[in-house]
Parts: sequence; C-alpha cells; structure tokens
Amino acid sequence: MQAQPRGSLYIGGAYVQGQGDDLPVLYPYDGSRIALLQEASADQVAQACAVAAQAQPEWAALAPVERGRVLLRAAAIIRERAEELARLETLDTGKPIQETRVADWPSGADALEFFGGLAATLTGSHIPLGQDWAYTVRIPLGVCAGIGAWNYPSQIACWKAAPALIMGNAMVFKPSEETPLGALKLAEILTDAGLPPGIFNVVQGRGAVGAALTTDPNVAKVSLTGSVPTGRRVYTAAAQGMRHVTMELGGKSPLIVFEDASLEDAVSAAILANFYSSGQICSNGTRVFVQRGIADAFLARLAARCADVRMGDPLDPETQHGPIINAAQADKIRAAIAAGQAQGARLVCGGPGQGPFIPPTVFADATDEMTITREEIFGPVMTVLTFDDEAEAIRRANATSFGLAAGVFTADLTRGHRVIAALQAGTAWINAYNLTPVQMPFGGVKSSGLGRENSAAAIEHYSQLKSVYVGMGPVEAPY
Repeated sequence: MQAQPRGSLYIGGAYVQGQGDDLPVLYPYDGSRIALLQEASADQVAQACAVAAQAQPEWAALAPVERGRVLLRAAAIIRERAEELARLETLDTGKPIQETRVADWPSGADALEFFGGLAATLTGSHIPLGQDWAYTVRIPLGVCAGIGAWNYPSQIACWKAAPALIMGNAMVFKPSEETPLGALKLAEILTDAGLPPGIFNVVQGRGAVGAALTTDPNVAKVSLTGSVPTGRRVYTAAAQGMRHVTMELGGKSPLIVFEDASLEDAVSAAILANFYSSGQICSNGTRVFVQRGIADAFLARLAARCADVRMGDPLDPETQHGPIINAAQADKIRAAIAAGQAQGARLVCGGPGQGPFIPPTVFADATDEMTITREEIFGPVMTVLTFDDEAEAIRRANATSFGLAAGVFTADLTRGHRVIAALQAGTAWINAYNLTPVQMPFGGVKSSGLGRENSAAAIEHYSQLKSVYVGMGPVEAPY
C-alpha cells in the first residue's frame, strides 16, 4: 500500500529530493510505511523562500481575474481526481474514507473555487476630499509561509493557499511531518492548472524546518494552524521581523443544550462536535453543557448511538471511526481518560480502547475544575456537564482561556442569538455544529488565535492597504 511521491519537496514548480533527515510516513491504521520522505535542509528552506520571492512580482502583476482562472482550474482538477485524492488523504491521516470523500479535498476545492471567483471583485476605495481625492489599493504582502496541522492537511493547505495566491502572494508551505503527502499533491495540481513555477512551494520537516521558515528574511507573513503552545512560539518568532500572522489554534469549546432543544438533533451535534475525525478537530465542542432536566435522556440516547459505531480499516467505506494519528497522541488521550476517572468523573461509554483505536468516550458527573474539562485533549473524549439556567451556562462556558468555537441548541431562537452573543468565541453555531463553509470566516479569540481563514475576510489577512492622496491644485507652503 504505497503512496510514494516523486520527491519530498516541491520547489520552483518541480519535485525535489530533501537533503535532511528521513521522514517516514506511516498509515495510522496498522503502522505500515506508505512512503519515505526526507526533510528539507536549512539551505533548501532558504532556497524555497528565495525562489518564491523571485517569482512573486510577476504573479502579482497579473490581473486578479487571471490569477483566479488558475485557482478555478485547480478546483476542477481536484474534483476530477476526487477518489484518488480521498484515498491518499485516508492513507496519510487514517480518517475513514467516507469522511475524506466529502470533507477534506472537497473543502479545499471549495476554497480555491471561492477565491478564484472572488478575484474579479477585488477593488480598493475612492475617498472624495473636495477638490482633491484619495484612493486605496490592496497590495500583496510578498512571500507567505504556511504551516499546517495533521488533522486536515490538504484542506488547510488549500485554505491558506487560496487567499494568499489570489492576492498575488507566493507561498512556501510546510505540512505537518505526520501528514506530508497532500500538500505535495496540491502543488502538483496547481502547476497542472497553470500556476507559474515558484508561486507555491512545499518544504517538509519537523520543528526546526518550521522555525527556519518562520524567520526567513524573504517571508512577510506566517499563517499557522496548530496548538496554542506552538502558536505562541511561532508568533514570538514572527514578531522579530514584524511579520503579519494568522494563528488558528486550539480550543476547549462549549456546546450548550437547553431543555427545549430537539434531543435527537442535539445528540447528533454532540457526536459531530466530538467524534468526527476521531475527535481530532480543533473546534470540537468538548464541553457539552446540558440543562439538568434533559441530562439523563441526553446521556442515554448518546450512549445508545455511540454503541453502534463501526471502527476498523479506514479504507472500508463502512468504517465510521478511524484510528488516532499516532501512538504518542493515543497515549496522551488515554492519559486524559485515566485522569477523568481518577478525578471522579463517571465514564458513560467508551474508554481507552486498544492499539490505534479509542472509541467515542463520554464522561458525566464532571466538574469545571477537572483536567478533562479544562485541557484540550484532541481526541474522541466528551465531557457532559449539567446546568440550571442561562446565566450559569454562559458564565461557565466563558471560564476558559480558549475562544475558538461555541454552539447553542434551543427551540427559542431569540435565546439562541442572545446566548451566542454572550459567548466568547470567534466561530459559533445555533442548532448546528462544526459546519465551516468557505463563505464564512473561521477563527478564534483569546488564546485560540487571531486573524481569519476563509470568506472575503481572509483577503484582509493576505494583503495590505496602500493609501494614495491625489492633489488636484496648486501646492501651498508657509515659505
């Protein structure tokens, strides 16, 4: 079961072999090696950034609509190669193919299509000043560094590349060392779609490669998807060069379920908010606050539905719940489950599982001070907490340093809007959860990051304004 690319890196429109340490790519289901890559050396990181800087001005000089056509062609190629790409994503991440067929590359194609279509609308503003006037134009930043995470590697690569490229930037992208294959395919697809050499490059490696990329003198912006500790390090390093940043970091998001909500819909949302992609999603609503009157019914229905989950080979279309990305992450999740039990939370269903699999796990009778309630686990572990009234739910939901996402389920839409307005989160849902269409901005507040992915709002984070004053009359001076 091989997925060996033609090279480990992609620089200047072509595959290149890395000159650094070996980077084995393992199938999370059985640990078999599906590819062997090499990390980029420090010189290769610098080369990729220099090539991007050299190619960027000519790309930026094109009319935005011409750049948009390249992105639209790339989106079409992704859709034409859908099954091949879904299989690659499953091998790379271990996610069930029933997920990767609908959620990963399709979302990436949507992003390329959205920003490709947005190209013709990119304009500045006119500012009348009496006889004189001024105008603004949006100009590219130059070379943008993208650093991806392992849970949605190809989607993240597209989400970062699409707004960067449409604004006339070049990008050097470093995927997670755990999931390095999708970004290489994206680079290949963009080349096939007509992207000039050097505009989208891929370097591989662990933390040292990311650090070299973040501080390269040719890099004007860093866009990271990762954990809060990683975000702090990258943000600090980027600040030394006054670089622009987008930080899409972790969360411990609340999902609040009121007594008048549809029980079945709320349970479905809790499943999506905790167990999709085996719980390895940054925006997951892992603190599920359920109003006391329906807590028992909610837990009973949740446990019944989780009992039927099908775990197994991710390439089997019937598999619903895949393996954890690697043994280290599985150990971390199991330690959190053990801590929940040791601190007195009641295990409703699930548990530590075996090997690479951890089943959907639900805790009840937890408190806000427990480890499973406070810390991001990044696995299929849900903590259900009960509450009595709206004010209590809001207060407890906001009692965290995170602020990525939040959700509310209620039949009272007035209350739904009121509660969402009070929750400290950058992305929120009412009677839905974890739906992230590219037309909607995505990002967090507080420790969960800054800047936004997707939608027209992302344009602001991959460009900068130039203001131009136009004098239409004689110039007066005091002497």
